Order: sequence, then structure tokens, then C-alpha cells
Amino acid sequence: MTEHILFLTGKLAEKQLHSILAKMQPEFTYTVHQLGLKVAGLMTTDMIARRLSDTFGADRIIVPGRCRGDIEALTEHLTIPVERGPEELKDLPQYFGQKAHQVDLSHYVVKIFAEITDAATISIDEVMNRAEYYRKNGADVIDIGCLPSTDFPEMEKIIQLLKQRGFMVSIDSLDANDLLRGGKAGADYLLSLHESTLWIADEVNATPILKPMKI
Repeated sequence: MTEHILFLTGKLAEKQLHSILAKMQPEFTYTVHQLGLKVAGLMTTDMIARRLSDTFGADRIIVPGRCRGDIEALTEHLTIPVERGPEELKDLPQYFGQKAHQVDLSHYVVKIFAEITDAATISIDEVMNRAEYYRKNGADVIDIGCLPSTDFPEMEKIIQLLKQRGFMVSIDSLDANDLLRGGKAGADYLLSLHESTLWIADEVNATPILKPMKI
């Protein structure tokens, strides 16, 4: 009989988990259940015991690797074996005995990024002038900087004008909404995504630059 596994996750990781499982083409069947919190790593066994009302016919439950709490007590409470998965979703294939996805790093291209740090507070003309200056001095990509707690209503217009003039553009922000807006407006790169914002890469065509939250 085919094993059925229930994967518990958070909102931000749900789409990535579905994608990884689909690519794995596992022999087991599975259900992915979003437990009602954004970050899967903040899940606890007590939270699972309170919120999980349906185990979806699972033979085994996999919780996030960073899930805190007593796994044995949760297993006893749910009467189903509960296990912690890997800390990083990308390691899920290895967790189930499959080979890790290999990336060819033998070929690379260097691009020079020139940041306009105060793009949100200067005129569009000034942004264009600086972009032209940077391009003449060797920049390959114009990096549009976003400032914390600063409105940037002209972001989309600036990106579109730069693209019309043949520039490659990146958006540089710590705010997920800025990155999403920039990607949808046509930015070529997003600086920077981390574990909690990787979902943005699935929503836009821009190339993400990854920066781990901690090393």
C-alpha cells in the first residue's frame, strides 16, 4: 500500500514545497497543508496540536525542520508518526534518499551594478542622468535603491523609462512589496531575496539575487 505523507508548512513556503515535491515525483502520495502562519520556521508542536484538525488520511507527518517542541508528545497526541524534515526545503530530495539537484557553476558572467541609492527622493530626470553617467563609466545594471519608510510612487515609471532606454535594471530593497512591485514593472534583478521572501521569485520574471538571513 502506498504511503501517504502530510507536509505541514507556512504561507511563504507553500508554493516552493509544492514545486519541490512535484519535481521529486515521489513514490508516496502526499498532502501539503498550510497551517495558518506565514513563516514555517516559527511553527511549534503546541501550535500544531491546537490547529491541526484533519490529518488527511496520512500515515506520517513531516513538520518543518526548525519546528520547536516535543515531537514525541505530538506523535502521541495525533496517533500518527511525526518527524522533523530538513531545515532547508531544498534538501527535501536528499531527506528522502534522492540526489540533490546539481547546478553547473563552471560558466559565469560578471555584471557591474551601479546603485542610485536615493532614487525614491530625487526627480526622474536626475535618475536618468545618473543612469547615463553610470553606463558611460562601465555599469551593466542600474540598481534602483529603495529607502526604508519612504514612499516611492514613481518606481514603476522609472523602471519602464530605463528599460525603454536600453538599461538593465535591478530593484534593491528590504521590503517585499517593493521587490514585488519592481519585478512586476519589469526589473531584471531583485536585490535581495532570503529564506522568507523566496516566494517573490515565483511571482515575477526577474532574476533573484539571494542573500541568506544568517550564515
